[in-house]
Amino acid sequence: MIRTKLTNLVPALALGTAAIVAADPALAHHPLGGMPMTTFAHGVLSGIGHPLLGFDHLFFVLLVGVAALYTGHRFTAPAGYIVAMLAGCLMMSLGVGLPAKEIVIGLSLLALGAVVLSGRSLGIVPALAVFAAFGLFHGSAFGDAMASQEAGVSAQVLVGYLIGLGVLQYGIAVAAGTVALKLWKATESTAMEARLTGAVVAGIGMFLTLEHLEGFLVEALL
Repeated sequence: MIRTKLTNLVPALALGTAAIVAADPALAHHPLGGMPMTTFAHGVLSGIGHPLLGFDHLFFVLLVGVAALYTGHRFTAPAGYIVAMLAGCLMMSLGVGLPAKEIVIGLSLLALGAVVLSGRSLGIVPALAVFAAFGLFHGSAFGDAMASQEAGVSAQVLVGYLIGLGVLQYGIAVAAGTVALKLWKATESTAMEARLTGAVVAGIGMFLTLEHLEGFLVEALL
């Protein structure tokens, strides 16, 4: 029994290892090597590549999928995040940004990680509210990094970017819930594997939050 549990924990522990590797700033580059975006296909590829290269966004959407599993709506609950994320991205591409987005993104990992770590499941309405609130800031960051630049090239590039971004992240969320359900057999929110995943993501969120706050304080004192 213990051996089986340890075997099931491998994917969760791999999650933490991947976070350390993904944290290398060298990975945070454009998926097409910085080449100009000129076509719909370029936009789609950019939208697909960005959340894979941004580990903070990737780990949040993974945890959205796990948390959504315990709402009883694992296929529909992640849509709250996706819709809000795309809205935030589009807003930023139109020049409407959100304040302190990097700090909020760090807090999103910390907050949702803490919820999953606690072993408590969210109801569908609170889950949608949490996913959507943080999704706006994740989307604004995507727009700040990519979509605003591409929107200046053509509308079709921006549309492709949003489609690629939304489809991939929804797929990641659903896949995360499926792994928790089918591989880990974590049918309850109190399952050790799910809670460990929450702990890993909350730890990453704590690190990012402290790092951003430190940078903010240093700038304020200069």
